[in-house]
Amino acid sequence: MKHGLEQMENLSGVKADVVEGWPEQSQRDAASTIVFIGDMFPPNRLPNAQQNLTDLDAMMRRGVGIVCVHYATGLHGDDVQPDGDHPLLRWMGGYFANRSCPHHESIARIFPTATITPAAAEHPVSRGWKEFTLHDEPYINNYFGEDGNRLAPNVTALATSMLPPESPKRETVAWCVERSDSGRGFGIVMPHFYKNWGVEGLRRLILNGIVWSAKIEVPTGGVRTKSPNLADFHPESVEFVRRPAKPKYP
Repeated sequence: MKHGLEQMENLSGVKADVVEGWPEQSQRDAASTIVFIGDMFPPNRLPNAQQNLTDLDAMMRRGVGIVCVHYATGLHGDDVQPDGDHPLLRWMGGYFANRSCPHHESIARIFPTATITPAAAEHPVSRGWKEFTLHDEPYINNYFGEDGNRLAPNVTALATSMLPPESPKRETVAWCVERSDSGRGFGIVMPHFYKNWGVEGLRRLILNGIVWSAKIEVPTGGVRTKSPNLADFHPESVEFVRRPAKPKYP
């Protein structure tokens, strides 16, 4: 994501810092938006969770954006109130409810074929990408408040998919919110497989969402990036990388 944001062909001046752990005060003060990846919502998983949420609240109150990608959208039952309340619900408009949540259970399942359809043609995040199909794990039955799957009036569905295949219904797999504090939130429950960063439509959707959350005008046609050679980023696992065969023993 850092590479894509800093190498956009039709938008310049964007700088992205990658932080493992909790960002320092100076980084939080300088941020226009904060993007999370990780095993569930990182502020609740990292040390000093309550202080992390307090720090985030200060950022949100001054209008900073927030983005969660794939499992970073997820909250554990211990993270939420019995009725499902959590600040992320207001900051980003919805979340993936882990099976431990008492109020709701979202579903994580890998689909060999999932077709992702634009749901808000006029929204800036929808610029430049069309319907695409991929093998991935787009979470379904995501939680958007007391009405369960129903989005709040200030939340916009950006992408949907008819899932699961055996009993399909239109599931929201990417969404955004414009908050009363002037900040913006963007959530997307893909990609699970690293190789899918090579899918141009998905990559553009995510980069558009990050740019929009930072209150930067999304270019006409969406942000343009060259298709990356994913092996260049030295991932631990990607189908494009061929590892030496393991020796065979009798």
